[in-house]
Amino acid sequence: MKFRKMAILAATVFSSLMMATPSFASEFNFAVTPKPSENQIDKQKTYFDLLLAPNQEETLTVDLRNDTDKEVVVEAQINSATTNGNGVVEYSKNAIKADKTLKYDIKNYVEAPEEITLKPQSAAEYKVKIHMPNEKFAGVIAGGITFKEKTTDKTSASSDKNDKGLAIKNEYSYVVALLMRQTTDNGAPDLKLQNVSPNQRNARNVIQGNLQNPNATYLNQLATKTTITKKGSTEALYTDEQSDMQMAPNPNFNLSVPLKGDRLKAGKYTMKIEAYGQQDPAGSYQFQAKGSSKEENYQYHWSLEKDFEIKAEVAKKLNDSDVTIKKDYTWLYILIGVLLLIVIILFIVWRKKKNDKKDPV
Repeated sequence: MKFRKMAILAATVFSSLMMATPSFASEFNFAVTPKPSENQIDKQKTYFDLLLAPNQEETLTVDLRNDTDKEVVVEAQINSATTNGNGVVEYSKNAIKADKTLKYDIKNYVEAPEEITLKPQSAAEYKVKIHMPNEKFAGVIAGGITFKEKTTDKTSASSDKNDKGLAIKNEYSYVVALLMRQTTDNGAPDLKLQNVSPNQRNARNVIQGNLQNPNATYLNQLATKTTITKKGSTEALYTDEQSDMQMAPNPNFNLSVPLKGDRLKAGKYTMKIEAYGQQDPAGSYQFQAKGSSKEENYQYHWSLEKDFEIKAEVAKKLNDSDVTIKKDYTWLYILIGVLLLIVIILFIVWRKKKNDKKDPV
């Protein structure tokens, strides 16, 4: 699917920002280099993955560098990790609402300036003070630090115009992941199907199952096989497979099953999902993803099921706005036919009356 390919591309770009040594490109006027912490689990990583004790405090340092001849103001934001609709973990600011199971929001345990000014041809240290909760817990507090150049509409660092002359503003940012934990054991994830409903994605009808990982641990290599049937039936109306997804600690996201141009129909249905997580050669569960040449072993497996209903008014609204559904103009053709028939009858009546006047008995 097109949006799936876009998600993989976006994840690749994001990974390069997080994992690679920063270097200057035309889109950036500053560079970002995290300094390894003494509590870093793996000092080869270029993001923060820290092992801390309860109530422990530490100050992290990120080196910022401005090699340009102008002053650069860098904005910084701290955000909890979330999972988007493509099954990709996001560490930057977004519109995804925090899940109700998120007990430790990283923003509540981090203090850092909202912006820092870099003079021309200079470097500076950005300080991040962190504080581990004063209680023991198994899991990960996951988030990220986003660095973006502060601009105004008049002095936008990177803008262009399209063919119609409309201004297009491009914004680029560095994102550094920040993970805080009290044990190196990743812990066991979980998976729940909270609700199912019809919706749209890219102006196309889909059935969405909201998946939740209620535990404070990553769910890696998530693969799903989804089947939608009429309630009480075993005949599959729609099927879909996804693989190579990842869920952050304590998120939820909507797994979408495309209808491929079909119209939504009112009625009662059932969604069934066979889900697998964490690839492991010693895993007890096997699943062969669509397009893969072999089965993979997984540590975790869930069989999820949820009934749902599509209301007639909801189906009509979504069908009317789906760009892939051919509009049904039967009612219009019938109306035109009826009107044409009425016109013909009126014309015949008029001609008959006219002829009657010409030939009186």
